[in-house]
Order: sequence, then C-alpha cells, then structure tokens
Amino acid sequence: MTFITFRVKNGGIITLSPSIAISMIHIVIGFDQRESVAFHTFTQSIIEKASQPVSLIPLALNALKGYTERHTDGSNSFIYSRFLTSFLCDYQGWAIFADGDMICRADIAELWALRDDTKAVMCVKHDYQTKALDKYLGNKNQNYPRKNWSSVVLWNCGHPDNRILTPEFVQQQTGAFLHRFTWLRDEQIGEIPREWNWLTTEYPDNYDAKLLHYTLGTPCFKDYWSADMADEWHAHYARTQDGMHV
Repeated sequence: MTFITFRVKNGGIITLSPSIAISMIHIVIGFDQRESVAFHTFTQSIIEKASQPVSLIPLALNALKGYTERHTDGSNSFIYSRFLTSFLCDYQGWAIFADGDMICRADIAELWALRDDTKAVMCVKHDYQTKALDKYLGNKNQNYPRKNWSSVVLWNCGHPDNRILTPEFVQQQTGAFLHRFTWLRDEQIGEIPREWNWLTTEYPDNYDAKLLHYTLGTPCFKDYWSADMADEWHAHYARTQDGMHV
C-alpha cells in the first residue's frame, strides 16, 4: 500500500493511508482558557455525531510559535489567529474553522460535503443587528459589516489568494480587514446555509439548526446559564463527564 506523508508546521511528519487521508475532516477550533469547558463541550458534540474521522485542532496562542498576538482589541484570544487556518494546514486541502462557543447538532460531514473548489472561503452570510450591546465577560458587542461571517468558515486552504495569510501579515491587519475577508473578491466568498451557524438569542430558537452558536455567551457563564437553547449545551456538557467517578 502507498502511504501519504504530510509535513506539519512544527517540523513533525504525519503518515496516513490514502483512505484515511482522503476522508479526514480537519477542524480548527478557537480555544480560550477563560472558557476552556466550551471547547471540550463543542468537541464532544462533533465527535459523537461524526460519520467520518475528524482531526480536532485547538487554536491556542501558546502553540502558535510563529505568531505573536499584537492586537489589543477582541473578545477572545483567537479573534485574529483564526485567519491562520490555511497557514496551519500548509496551504493544502480544506479545513473548517469554528469558534469554540458552539454545539454541533448534526453530522459535521454534512458541512464538509458543501466544499466548493471555486471558492476561497465559504460561510454563513449573516445580515443582522444585534439584540445586545454587551456580551460575555463584559465585552462590548458592536454591529459591523459581515458580523459573525468569520465564526464558521470552510477554508479552501490551497486557494492561491489565501497564501497571503501568513503570521506576519495577520499580525499587521485590522479586524475590519480580516473579518470582512477584504483580501478576496466577493465572488470568491461562497455561502453555506444559516443552519450551520445559528446565532442563539440573536435568532429565534431553532431545534432543527445543525450548529448552534452561543455568540453572546456560552451557557458555562453564570450570566448565560439559562440563556436561549442552553439546554442543548448543558446536555452535551454532561456527556463530557461520562466516566467520572465510575
């Protein structure tokens, strides 16, 4: 059998059989220690429903040796580093980026199947005004163009126009430039159904949504413990504890 070898950014080498390499879904997930439990609950929700192998990559600043966070704004620690997804994948293939404050209610392979090689990125193209001027941990919640477009993205890591997104480049750019995908032409930004980034509280309750996004605050926080659709988050969190004190 012929095996496929990938060289990753830290100098390591991963060797996979062709069948595994082709079917693997790469998912980069924002990690912020202040809501670590949100990351682990989200990954639980992905794993338990996935019909294909998934590679879950926590986007933690301490692991990004070639990147120094110089921005002083932002409500979480991965608000800029998310744009390194293509870089982390060595500008090859596809990957999903998602914020950590989410719950996956469907098979992530369904989202993966929406990839379109003619697009550089694909996302839900939200067009809304927020219902809340404040959000978790006292952060301000402002309206701006293309708000939350970058919170779930199918990245065409091999697209030539994404090669501009190096650590040095991302460090120097504003939030407006990056979160609006300004380096791309509008026709290079594909669209995925809104069910794959359903903004709880901002949108009406939807138990048919495939990916819930607790954008105002994950129900791990006391101020959002009983927020809209918090029952979905708490149920998945409970399953992360399976095996404790058995």
